[in-house]
Amino acid sequence: MASLRNLIGGYSLICEGKLDFGSFCIQRTIIDVVNLVFLFVFYLLCLYVLSENSTVELLTGRTISPLFLAWLVELDRGLIWISLSVSLLVRTTKPVKILVFAWWVSFALLVSVLHIEVLFRTHRIEIFDVVPWPVNILLLFCAFRNFIDLSKENESLSEPLLEEKEEKEQIELCETNFFNKLSFSWINPLLSRGYLRPLTLEDIPSISTEDESNVAYQKFAYAWESLTRDKSSNDGRNLVLRAITKVYFKENIFIAICAVFRTASVAALPLLLYAFVSYSNQEEGNLLEGLVLLGCLIVSKVVESLSQRYWFFASRRSGMRMRSALMVAVYQKQLKLSSLGRRRHSAGEIVNYIAVDAYRMGEFPWWFHLTWSLVLQLFMSIGMLFSVVGVGAIPGIVPLVVCGFLNMPLAKIIQKFQSQFMISQDERLRATSEILNSMKIIKLQSWEAKFKGLIESLRGNEFKWLSKQQFVRPYGTVFYWISPTIVSSVVFMGCVLLRSAPLNAGIIFTVLATLRTMAEPVRMLPEALAILIQVKVSFDRINAFLLDDELGNDEVRRFPLQNSDKSVIVEAGNFSWVPEIASPTLRNVELEIKRGQKIAVCGPVGAGKSSILYAMLGEIPKLSGTVHMFGSIAYVSQVSWIQSGTIRENILYGNPMDADKYDKAIKACALDKDINSFDHGDLTEIGQRGINMSGGQKQRIQLARAVYNDADIYLLDDPFSADCVMKALENKTVILVTHQVEFLSEVDRILVMDGGQITQSGSYEELLMAGTAFEQVVNAHRDSITALGSWNDEGRGESQGISPEMSNVCYPTKQNSEGEISVKGPSGIQLTQDEETEIGDVGWKPFMDYVSISKGSVYLSLSILTQSTFVVLQAASTYWLAFAIQMPNMTNSMLIGVYTGIATLSAVFVFFRSHYAAHLGLKASKAFFSSLNNAIFKAPMLFFDSTPVGRILTRASSDMSILDFDIPFGIIFMAAGATEVMATIGIMASITWQVLIVAVLAMVAVYYIQGYYMSSARELIRINGTTKAPVMNYAAETSLGVVTIRAFNMVDRFFKNYQKLVDKDATLFFLSNAAMEWLVLRIEALQNLTLFTAAFLLLLLPKNQVTPGLVGLSLSYSLTLTGTQIFTSRWYCSLSNYLISVERIKQFMYIPEEPPAIIEDNRPPSSWPSKGRIELQELKIRYRSNAPLVLKGISCIFKEGTRVGVVGRTGSGKTTLISALFRLVEPATNSIRGSIRTNLDPLGLYSDDEIWKALEKCQLKTTISGLPNKLDSSVSDEGENWSLGQRQLFCLGRVLLKRNRILVLDEATASIDSATDAILQRIIREEFSNCTVITVAHRVPTVLDSDMVMVNCWNTMSPRT
Repeated sequence: MASLRNLIGGYSLICEGKLDFGSFCIQRTIIDVVNLVFLFVFYLLCLYVLSENSTVELLTGRTISPLFLAWLVELDRGLIWISLSVSLLVRTTKPVKILVFAWWVSFALLVSVLHIEVLFRTHRIEIFDVVPWPVNILLLFCAFRNFIDLSKENESLSEPLLEEKEEKEQIELCETNFFNKLSFSWINPLLSRGYLRPLTLEDIPSISTEDESNVAYQKFAYAWESLTRDKSSNDGRNLVLRAITKVYFKENIFIAICAVFRTASVAALPLLLYAFVSYSNQEEGNLLEGLVLLGCLIVSKVVESLSQRYWFFASRRSGMRMRSALMVAVYQKQLKLSSLGRRRHSAGEIVNYIAVDAYRMGEFPWWFHLTWSLVLQLFMSIGMLFSVVGVGAIPGIVPLVVCGFLNMPLAKIIQKFQSQFMISQDERLRATSEILNSMKIIKLQSWEAKFKGLIESLRGNEFKWLSKQQFVRPYGTVFYWISPTIVSSVVFMGCVLLRSAPLNAGIIFTVLATLRTMAEPVRMLPEALAILIQVKVSFDRINAFLLDDELGNDEVRRFPLQNSDKSVIVEAGNFSWVPEIASPTLRNVELEIKRGQKIAVCGPVGAGKSSILYAMLGEIPKLSGTVHMFGSIAYVSQVSWIQSGTIRENILYGNPMDADKYDKAIKACALDKDINSFDHGDLTEIGQRGINMSGGQKQRIQLARAVYNDADIYLLDDPFSADCVMKALENKTVILVTHQVEFLSEVDRILVMDGGQITQSGSYEELLMAGTAFEQVVNAHRDSITALGSWNDEGRGESQGISPEMSNVCYPTKQNSEGEISVKGPSGIQLTQDEETEIGDVGWKPFMDYVSISKGSVYLSLSILTQSTFVVLQAASTYWLAFAIQMPNMTNSMLIGVYTGIATLSAVFVFFRSHYAAHLGLKASKAFFSSLNNAIFKAPMLFFDSTPVGRILTRASSDMSILDFDIPFGIIFMAAGATEVMATIGIMASITWQVLIVAVLAMVAVYYIQGYYMSSARELIRINGTTKAPVMNYAAETSLGVVTIRAFNMVDRFFKNYQKLVDKDATLFFLSNAAMEWLVLRIEALQNLTLFTAAFLLLLLPKNQVTPGLVGLSLSYSLTLTGTQIFTSRWYCSLSNYLISVERIKQFMYIPEEPPAIIEDNRPPSSWPSKGRIELQELKIRYRSNAPLVLKGISCIFKEGTRVGVVGRTGSGKTTLISALFRLVEPATNSIRGSIRTNLDPLGLYSDDEIWKALEKCQLKTTISGLPNKLDSSVSDEGENWSLGQRQLFCLGRVLLKRNRILVLDEATASIDSATDAILQRIIREEFSNCTVITVAHRVPTVLDSDMVMVNCWNTMSPRT
C-alpha cells in the first residue's frame, strides 16, 4: 500500500503537485491506470504466462522526479496505443475477446466523458485530444460489433453442402436482429466472402421465403382473379395496376413514411444553416445553445440517412416482388395462351413483356415515391424560402417557374429523340436476331456483306437519334446549374427592392441552400414523369396480354385410361385457326379410334393433316362438336422442339431415370448409334434450339422423349424416323401424319385428307379399291419406285463422275459393342461452353480499353479540364458572397452582379463539359459497334453453332446501350463528384483547418470501404449478367415448344423451373441493392462525421475570429458534402459495373476470323464458276483443332452438269460435306475446288413478275393469289403461319429466282408429299438442266434421276452409280 501511495503521489507531482480528482490531469491518469490494468491482464491471457516466482519491487525509498514521471506517463500511453493496435489484430479465445470488449468500451467511454467535461468547463479542447477521439469512438463501435459476433464463435470451418448453406443463409436474411437490419450488417458474411475470393453463383444465398416469386405470384393471382371475377371492375381500367396496388399498398405506406421523413429532414437543413450563422453573429454565444444546434443537425442528418436508405432499399425490394410476380404471371399466361393469342403475341413480344415491361417494375416504386416526394420537397422549400426572406421570394418564383417550363419542352425533345432511338434500336435488334438465327443460310448464299451493310445502315439511323439526344442533354445540364443562379439573383434583388430581409450572411447562404434543395425537384421531376409514363405503357401492355384468349377447358375433354376400348372420339368437329373466317380449317370431322390402333393421316401439302392433331390436343379453336381423349398423350411435332441441355435431359423430360426403360427407348429410336458417336455420350450438350444436332437427330431425340414417357396415345407429326418406333409402340394408340407412303400398308387405318376434310378412311386395301385421292398418292409413289427399279436394272456401270481410286467399301467408325450405350465419354470440351467472364478486380484496364479503342483521350481531358474550371468558378462565386458581404462600401448591385456573372460563366464551362463527354461517348459507341459488327460477320460458323443467340444479342443490345448512354456520362459524373468533394473539403479546411484531419481519415476509410464493397459488387453484377439471360431464353424456348409442353402435361414442371430462374435472378438484384445501401450508409456515416466536426469546430471558434459569411460558406458546403460523396461513390461503383460491358463486348471483338472470302493473289474470274465442276481430294473435316474428324478422307469429282444425290443415315456427314463446299468449315487437309416478297427476294433484286413465275413453278401461286395482300402477306416468326411443307416451297422459290451454276438441295422436299415432290423434281430438272445439282435426301425417289449417288456411311463415302 505504501508503494501504491508513493506512486500516486508521484503522479500527482505531474499534476501541479495536487491530488485532486476533479483535475483533468488526475482523471487522465486514472484512465491510464485502468488501461494499464487491462493491458497487463490482456498480455497475461495472450501469452499464457503467469510469473509466480518473479516479483516487482517499487523503489519506495527514492525520490521520484516529475520529469521522470512525465516521461513514464508518455511511455505508458504509447504502450497502451500499441497494445490497442495489437488487440485489434488478435483473434484468440473467447475470454480474451470478452476482456478486449470490456477494455475498448471502458476506454472509449472514459475518454469521451473526459473530453465532454473539458468542453463544458473550458469551451476549448487541445488538438492532440481531438485527433484520438474519433479513434475511441471507432473502438466503441468495434467493441459492439465483436460482441455481436461472439454468438458465431463455434461456426465450423468446413463449408456444408450447398443446400444446407442456402437454408442457413436464408434464415439469416429473414431472422436477423434489429441492429443488423438497421445497419445492413446481415449482408456482411457475403461481402466478407467476396473480399477474400471472387464470388461464384454457388456462394449466393437463396432468397428469403417472403421474397420468392411463388409467394409474390400467388398474392397477385388472387388479387387478379378477384378483379376479373368482379364484372364492375372490368370497366377499361388497368387491372394489372389495380391488382399490384391491392397487393403492395400496405408495404408501400412504410416506404412513404420514410420518404416523408427524408424530405422533411432535407428541407430543414437550410433553417439549421440560418441558425448556425445567427449563432455566430452573437456577441456572447452560449455553447449550450450551439451544442443544441449541433444536436439538431446530427438528428436531422441521421434521420435523413436512415430514412433514405430504407426508402431506397424497401422500394426496390417491393419493386422486385412486383417484377417477379409479373414475370411469373406473363410466363403462366404464355402456358395457357390460345392459338389466337399466340398469333397476336409473337415469341419475341412475350420475351419483351418479361425482359422490358415486367423488369421495369423493379424500379417503379422508387420512381413513384420519388415523384411525389420531390413535389413535396419543392413546396416545402418554397415555404422555407418565404419564411426566411418573406415577400422578397415572390420575384424568384417567376424565373423558377420559367426554368421549370423550359425544362419541359427540353425533356419532350429528349423524350422524342429517345423514342425514335428505341424504335430504331428495335428495328436493328429485330434484324440482328433474324440474321443470327439465319446465319448459316446467309453464309451459304454469301450474303454477309449485304446483311452487314443492312445492320450498319440500321445502326446509322439509330446513331443519328443517339447523337441528337446526347447533344441536347448539355442544355439540360446548363438549365440545372444556371437556374439556382438566376433564381437566387432575383430573390436577392427582391429582398433589396422590397426590403423584406437584409442581405446578410444568414439570408444569402440560407437562400442558396434552399435553392439547392429546390434544384433537385426541378431537374428530376421531368425525368420521373417520363419514366412513370413508360411504366404506364408497360402496365397496359402486360394488361392486354394477360386479358388475351386462353385455351378453353371445353376444347378437349380428357379422361383417364379406363376399361373403355376407345382412345379418341371426335364427333361433328368443326375447327378453325381464325374463327372469324367463314370457312373452317377442318370441317365435319367424325373420328373414332380404338385403343391400340395405328392410324396414318396422309394428303397433299396444306390439306390439314397437322391441324387434326392440333384439334386432338385442343390447340385449334373448336367451332362445334366434341373431342374426347382417353389416357395420357405424347406428341412429336413436325418441327423438332429441343431444349438447351443434355441429350439425357431432353429424353427424360423431368421424369425419373429408369436405366432399363431408358436404354430401350434409345435403341427403339435408333439413337444409340448417334450417342455412341458423341464424345460425351448422352451427356452431350445440345445448343440453343438444337443447333448442333442434325434434323434427323433432333427428330430421334423427340421420338425417344415420347417413347420414354410411356403414354397411352402417341401423336406423331411426320417424323423422319417414325417407322423405327412402331415396334416399341406396339400396344399403344398411334396417330401418324406422314408422307411416307411405303409405311401405309402397315397401319390399321388410313385417313386421307384434302381441303380440311377427311375425304377417305379405311385400310390400305380398302382405299386402293375405292380409288380417287388416295390412289393418286400411291400411284405417285409407285411411279417413283418403278423409276428406281428401272434405274437399278439399267446398271449404268461406270459413273460419269467417279475417280478411279475411290473405294466402294463403307468403313464404320469404332463403336461400342452391341447393346452398350455410351452415357459418358472422355472428358473434353462441350459445344456450348459457359459464358466467359472476367474474375476479380481487373483494375483500370477496361477503362483504358474504352478510351484507347474510342481514341477519345482528347475529349476526356477536355471534359475533366472544363469540369475543374466549373468547380473553381462555382467556389469563386460563393467566396465572393462570403467576403463581399463584409465590405462596408459594397453596394447590393455590385454584390449581386459579380456573383451572377461568375456563376453564369461557370455554366458555360459545364455545358462544354457535357458536350465533350457526349463526343467521347459517341466516338466510343461508333468504334465498339463497328468492331463488334465486323467480328460477328467474319466469325466462322462454329462460333454460331457453339454460342447461343441470346449471348450475342445481349452484347448488341443491353451492353451496347450501356456504352451509348451510361459510360460516357458516368465517367464525367464521377470526375465531377470527385472534384466537388475536394473543393468542398478545401473550402471547409480554409476556415477550420482542423477538419482536414477528420476529412482525410474519412476519405481514406471511404476508399477502403469502396474497395471492400466493390470486390463483391463487381462479381454480383457479373453473375447477374449470366442469370437474366437464362430467364429470357427459357421463356423463348417455352414459347416455341408450348404445344409440346401442354401435350405432355408438363406445364407445372416448366412453371416451377421458371420460378427458380426468376428467384435466382431476383436474388442478385436484391443483394446488389442491399450491398449498395450497405456502402452508402457507411459512407454517409463517415462524411456526416466530417460535417459534425466542421460544425463543432465552428462552435468552438472564438467570436470575431471568423466572419459570419465564412461560417455560412463553410456550412453551406459542409451540408452538401455527404450528398456529393454519395453521388461520387455511386457513380464510381456504377461506372465500375458499367465497364463490365466493355469487357463483354471486347470478348466478341476478337473472335478468330474465318479465312478471307477473297484471296487477292488467287482471285477467280468474274464468271466463276463457269462450268460447275467440283473436285474433292482426300477431304478431311473437323470442327475444332482438337476434335475428331467428321469427314475422313473423301475423294471425288462431280463433273459439270451432272446431278449427284447424297444419301446416308443421319449423322453420317451429308450436311458437313455441304458445309465444306460452302467453306462454312475449313478442311483439315487438302482441298475443294470448284413478308413473302422479302422471304423470296431478301435483297430486292427481282421484279414482281419474276417472283410470280417462281411461285407458280414451286406450286404456291394459287395459295398466295388467294390472300388479301398477295406478295405483301405477312410471314410470322419462324414462318409459323405456314405449314412446314409450304416453308420449304418458299426456299425452292428463292433458288429458282437466283439460278446459280451449282445448286445444293439439303432435304429441300422432306416435308412435301410424293406427288408434289415429283412435280418439283421435274421442274428442277428443267430449270437447272445445265447446272451441277447436289441433292441431300433421305427419300430414295428424290435422288432417282441423279447421275451419281454418294452414300455417306459413318463419315466416309461409298459411291453408287
